[in-house]
Amino acid sequence: MAEAVESRAVELDIRGKKRVFDVDDPALPDWIDEWALESGEFPYKKKLKEEEYLEELERLQIELVKVQFWLQATGKRVMALFEGRDAAGKGGAISASSAHMNPRLARVVALAKPNDRELGQWYFQRYIAQFPTAGEFVLFDRSWYNRAGVEPVMGFCTPKQYEDFLKQAPQLEKIIAHEGIHFFKFYLDIGREMQLKRFHDRRHDPLKMWKLSSMDIAALTKWGDYSEKRDRMLKETHTEFAPWTVIRANDKRRARLNLIRHMLKKMDYDGKDEKAVGDLDDKIIGAGSGFLK
Repeated sequence: MAEAVESRAVELDIRGKKRVFDVDDPALPDWIDEWALESGEFPYKKKLKEEEYLEELERLQIELVKVQFWLQATGKRVMALFEGRDAAGKGGAISASSAHMNPRLARVVALAKPNDRELGQWYFQRYIAQFPTAGEFVLFDRSWYNRAGVEPVMGFCTPKQYEDFLKQAPQLEKIIAHEGIHFFKFYLDIGREMQLKRFHDRRHDPLKMWKLSSMDIAALTKWGDYSEKRDRMLKETHTEFAPWTVIRANDKRRARLNLIRHMLKKMDYDGKDEKAVGDLDDKIIGAGSGFLK
């Protein structure tokens, strides 16, 4: 007799109504498909056309290559943190940013959970070891801000550790700014229905199944908890020297283009083509917690 498979169906409060979502069901519920793109007050009814996206992306990636030559010539350093909702597109944004960079000088950091030795260290210690050297561009796929979101929501840190983090993070980041590192903090936000759609896509795409973790499933009913922690993180760690850049990421194409544009606009590199960099979309990208309200 075949072993019974435990259902992962959960009942969620979506737009004031109880709805059942089962990530293992191959059929995507109609209400997700209908509401996904415009969920979370996303301002567009259609995604950016792929042809337009690819054309703009190529121009921006050429500018990023120029940035690398500039970093090599000057010894300057760049560090970018990519945070956000689960399935918000952090990995894709990092890939779009680093795709044509010299891999010897552009490094993606995605740390696993700490080992026993790291658990005994100062919390920030293992992240500091990954900071860029002269001429290097480092992109963090999640960062020390795990302690402002997933850890307190899922019970992986104590309340004191959480409170201490919120006090210490701005202090560390002030040192980063004083050190002269070009420092970017990105938070990618998506609507709840879009998150459910992406979870479903991952579960049923054999090339993406590895992206759906047990942690994602466990977080399905904790949307409000994550929202609360997000809002406090953005409020208490958004500073003049290390501001948060918030991106509405229901449309991955618009999110990636605006994220890259933001970095390019903030750096005065040699050979900069302002026309190629283009303008930011203030419906998609903004600063701090106020942008999401």
